[in-house]
Amino acid sequence: MARKGQMEKMKKEPKFKVRRRNRCPICGRARAYLRRFDMCRICFRTLALQGKIPGVRKASW
Repeated sequence: MARKGQMEKMKKEPKFKVRRRNRCPICGRARAYLRRFDMCRICFRTLALQGKIPGVRKASW
């Protein structure tokens, strides 16, 4: 979980564009962020297993 200060800092517009950091809106995690789904891998996995992300299912071959 991201600290409260980090989440507040994320809401502010950075001084320079390159300082922008993608964060998961659910848990605030900065690493392992999936742009396509706008969340981190951990939140993605839990929501996908619950069936809350349309078009995503567990792979088996």
